[in-house]
Amino acid sequence: MSTATETRNFEAETKQLLDLMIHSLYTNKEIFLRELISNASDALDKLRFRSLTEPDLIREGEELEIRLEADADARTLTIHDNGIGMSRQEVIDNIGSIARSGTQEMLESLRSQQSSDKMPELIGRFGVGFYSAFMVADQVVLETRAAGDDSSTLWRSEADGTYTLSDGDRRGGGTSVTLHLKPVDADAGIEDFTNEWKLESVVKRYSNFIAYPIRQRVRREKREKDEKGIVKPDGKTTYVVDDKTLNSMKPIWTRPESEVTEEEYNEFYKHITGDWRDASLHIRFKAEGVSEYESVLFVPSEPPPDLFVWDAEYGLQLYAKRVMIMERCDTVLPHFLRFVRGVVDSSDIPLNISRQTLQENRHLTRISKFLAKKVLDTLAKLQRDDEEKYLDFWGKFGRALKEGVDYDSEHKNRIAPLLMFESSNDPKKLTTLKDYISRMKDGQDDIYYITGESRSIVANSPLIEAFIKKDYEVLFLTDPVDEFLVTRLTEFEGKTLRSAGKGDLDLGADTAEDTKNERKDQEQRFGDLFGLLGKHLEQHVKQVRLSNRLTTSPACLTVDEHDMSPHMERLLRMSGPNTPKQKRILEVNGTHDLVKGMQERFETDKADPALREFAELLYGYAMLAEGAEIEDPGPFTKALEGVMMRAM
Repeated sequence: MSTATETRNFEAETKQLLDLMIHSLYTNKEIFLRELISNASDALDKLRFRSLTEPDLIREGEELEIRLEADADARTLTIHDNGIGMSRQEVIDNIGSIARSGTQEMLESLRSQQSSDKMPELIGRFGVGFYSAFMVADQVVLETRAAGDDSSTLWRSEADGTYTLSDGDRRGGGTSVTLHLKPVDADAGIEDFTNEWKLESVVKRYSNFIAYPIRQRVRREKREKDEKGIVKPDGKTTYVVDDKTLNSMKPIWTRPESEVTEEEYNEFYKHITGDWRDASLHIRFKAEGVSEYESVLFVPSEPPPDLFVWDAEYGLQLYAKRVMIMERCDTVLPHFLRFVRGVVDSSDIPLNISRQTLQENRHLTRISKFLAKKVLDTLAKLQRDDEEKYLDFWGKFGRALKEGVDYDSEHKNRIAPLLMFESSNDPKKLTTLKDYISRMKDGQDDIYYITGESRSIVANSPLIEAFIKKDYEVLFLTDPVDEFLVTRLTEFEGKTLRSAGKGDLDLGADTAEDTKNERKDQEQRFGDLFGLLGKHLEQHVKQVRLSNRLTTSPACLTVDEHDMSPHMERLLRMSGPNTPKQKRILEVNGTHDLVKGMQERFETDKADPALREFAELLYGYAMLAEGAEIEDPGPFTKALEGVMMRAM
């Protein structure tokens, strides 16, 4: 036990944060109470969880609660809880410094948004809610005692860059945070936070579904009544002080859906997520039978900033018989649905289950399958009933949904109809695979796609010239995850998905005898020239052949049916520079004047040195046409210089 009083300096980042809070231009400063109540609720959760293995931490008959104590004369507001509490060192670690990576990002975000509606979101996102107390208080005093300890710690600061630590005299475990409030200033958003009606209003707005009672002592008048319980007109009036519970506490997922308003759903969503915006949609589900559980799930209106950070924490709140046992359970929904937030409450899961055991729990495995199915079915209904809203969802979360095709074979067939793609059919409108099939031309057997870095690149690719000529629609897959998607999604409703840039193309070409003969003649005529081009380009290509794809361009690069696409190769090389380079196939348009001119020059002089330059230029042209960089620009620029010099 330490008896010394010591003064410490805040860390530099904490000083900056305190300065931002003190001078905040954000007018809705009542959110400080939401943050302090949320901290108290977390402390109670932690105590209840620890008490499962250490039952002595909670005294017999003790009720876990949060209590508000206001003193209008002293201008103070205290938030009490009898939760887990903190030791002296924990106070130093948790209050004296910001123990979080990305501190600079946090400070810059808060600084840039301090007068906007995003302030509550940022405070909640970065977990710095305690410091929001300084938006309304000149001084904050915290007294805490860790559950099971026999001493308490008193922390005090006026946000002047320092704080003091001393021994406290708190009798039981838990924490009390006392705010010495600034004068009321409505223009600055500082209301009278000692007023009981104001406090009740803020609690109901932000913390109504906290699982513990939030109480305050209220003074009310008591009128004298007669023996029939009727108030006497001339009876005495006395005043009594009673406890009043300010929040409803009843879990929203246990109430009949018909009794819960949309406003209540949004209030609950904001409570469990810290988001300041309403959810885009909610999903209720109740299962009875082999597994019994209830859930309420939400799709946010905006994606979280770490949605595509692979190791970011995600998951639903997991309850067992109304007791939260895990804040973020990542096994209750598949990873591709990590943007979904909400609560699952099961009576089949033991309270003291471990994370490792959770992954092996058959009830949770069954719940995960049913919830994923429910979410996907809800999205399918949204797609049918409200196209505009579904497109908004797709623009924000579609990439995550695509991951499910690659990583979750069990749900692949449910995800496939939800997929949306750009295509050559309409430059402004996305299409589903089902709609693509409805537009397929007579004689078209397959669904065609092309992958690349952007719509502008793939839409102008030589690889799709023959498709455009025949009016065959081509899907434009420009998201990096699409490359992995098409390796798993190889067919849809009996139609094979085929790359426009792989294999030897057959679009049901003309079968007339004269057309066949013309192609055979071209293959014979250009055979020796193609052999020479292949020899000059042997470091880059494994074959030079006549093309069925090209109608206006002189050349393009393709790969065999089961080779990686060039876009996939570039993506892998970005993540691992040791990715081996695969040789491509150079396809040449035998009807193009440039190719005809090369053939004439070859027939005149097979040793013409200009043919080597033409080979480099043709290969470079094909690389640039697909949006790729020329790996070794030296030979290309030298060949270009030679051709230009001879043309002058």
